[in-house]
Amino acid sequence: MGIIKNSPPFTKAYFAARIDNFLVYLQKNRGRGALTIKVYRQALQEAFALAIFDDRLKTIDFMPYREAIAAQAPKTIAKKLSAIRSYLDYMEIFGSRFHAYALESAKVPKCLPKPATHKQILQTVRASGGGAALLIEFIYALGLRIGEAANIKIDDIESNWLRISGKGGKTRQVPILNELKIRIDRYIRERNPKRFLFEKNGEPLRENQLRYKIARSFKGVGLKITPHQLRHAFATEMLNGGARIADVSEILGHSQMATTEIYTKLSSSLKLKNYLRAHPLCKGGER
Repeated sequence: MGIIKNSPPFTKAYFAARIDNFLVYLQKNRGRGALTIKVYRQALQEAFALAIFDDRLKTIDFMPYREAIAAQAPKTIAKKLSAIRSYLDYMEIFGSRFHAYALESAKVPKCLPKPATHKQILQTVRASGGGAALLIEFIYALGLRIGEAANIKIDDIESNWLRISGKGGKTRQVPILNELKIRIDRYIRERNPKRFLFEKNGEPLRENQLRYKIARSFKGVGLKITPHQLRHAFATEMLNGGARIADVSEILGHSQMATTEIYTKLSSSLKLKNYLRAHPLCKGGER
């Protein structure tokens, strides 16, 4: 990039006015979904409404914002602070120079939602039927994020493979089980979607609409299960069934295998099973 001769103005109004530009950039260049954009917009608008600007020292103090969100869950705080840091990085690209304070990451406990069980999922699929049942099976069988499911096009399904546009615009392919492919083909014949697999009146169903369908289906059998728990169930069942963690990581679309290791939380029983199977002293050989 060339040298920016005239420094941009250092005012709260200037920073607040460019939030929309940043969100458009995230959507078009980084492939962020509608729900992420909504979270970022809210966090940034709240943060800059409370931030203290010092023009002389070129500092932005976010402590008032930190105090305002202090009672929220650590994971929520961490996401909001991450959104602010990303926006400030974006502003620096265009010549803004400043020091920001009170943006240190909040500690987030490494815990994950309890996965839905295979039995619970099958029970719900049988009770639901139709598009809701296929949606649940789709996420569970392929380990999809809800945003990825919302963007699946008919053309993305090629024979027994599905092409997925994931986070950051990254594309991956995952195999489709024969039984699921049969149900997908039947669904397409009966519903005749035009472009997207899950659509209404030719328009893709939004993430929140898909979330509602899933929540309503599980509520119908007395359960409270989220789409992320279905994704977590996929990873857990795959690893418990003996799948390689590298393969599971690739199917999930994780950029680092360490994410998969945290995400799946291998059970103690599986660790013991692998230990007994792998160690030579447990194989009845010479001692």
